[in-house]
Amino acid sequence: MNGMETGERKILLSGSRPTGRQHLGNYVGALAQWLELQDNLECFFMVADWHALTSTYRDTSTLPDNIRNQVIDWLSIGLDPAKATIFVQSAIKEHAELHLLLAMFTPLGMMERCTSWKDNVVEGGNDLLRTYGFLGYPCLQSADILMYHADIVPVGKDQVEHVEKTQDVAQKVNFLYGTEENPVFRVPEWKLGNAPVLLGNDGRKMSKSYGNCIYITEPAKDVEQKVSVMVTDPARVRRHDPGTPELCSVWSYHKVFTDPKHHDEVHVGCTTAGIGCRDCKKLLASEINRKFEPARARRAELEQNPDEWRSVLDAGNKAARARARQTMEQVRERLHLYTE
Repeated sequence: MNGMETGERKILLSGSRPTGRQHLGNYVGALAQWLELQDNLECFFMVADWHALTSTYRDTSTLPDNIRNQVIDWLSIGLDPAKATIFVQSAIKEHAELHLLLAMFTPLGMMERCTSWKDNVVEGGNDLLRTYGFLGYPCLQSADILMYHADIVPVGKDQVEHVEKTQDVAQKVNFLYGTEENPVFRVPEWKLGNAPVLLGNDGRKMSKSYGNCIYITEPAKDVEQKVSVMVTDPARVRRHDPGTPELCSVWSYHKVFTDPKHHDEVHVGCTTAGIGCRDCKKLLASEINRKFEPARARRAELEQNPDEWRSVLDAGNKAARARARQTMEQVRERLHLYTE
């Protein structure tokens, strides 16, 4: 059977580096979309631990805990192993082999033109990232995508170029070793999300390094405290000062997490000083806690029963490995490589 004949549903590959507990930015940027897509597509969700090494190779001690916390949060918010394959990248050694093979077809200039390389190394002067691994990680990303013959890769704007490079490499291999009727790789398409950008509670980019994240499954009281100190419209110095919601990061959260029936109340209340920032934040905290209370409870269950989330990864790794082995058998045959 051709590796691309995998059923009627289209195939999706997505993933993220293991950063531990997932925050609201992770939810809005990727997880909410994954939850919708898992019902209609054949989904592969990958914990990209090899990708993490491109920037954290000097200290990998936090990787095991980060993987555990990330997977538990994924399951807590509703990613379903009965609908999707959840796996760890480094458990599938075939990714490394395909990365090596694709590197033979990838022009050096293609990697040197990547925005991440130019911004961090060429212009940013970060010599700690001046490594082959960081230069070539878009090629590894191509291997991740092509391994599962993905039709669709959901990305943010900054990752579109990586999928385009994957398309270029796939088409090059197909031209040299495939036919129009029987290509080596399926050429993927990128799916651009329209998720809003959520700032941290201090008004800066949401980042764990800044300590300004609100986490999906943290205690309700912690959510209330973090929301209470969120940066608001600077024009609202006093309670009776009217504000502009579009300049306030609290409003951007309301649009995502608050029941739409409250939107007019919040927007009008801000612009007319009908409500104060304190009441506005209390409503937001309440709505966030209401939305994620089931995930909080589910996380507590998984932490009490670690065998459950481990079995999910074991099954996901097994399924991903089977698909990857099939792909690599076909790739080796097409490239006339030695086989036992």
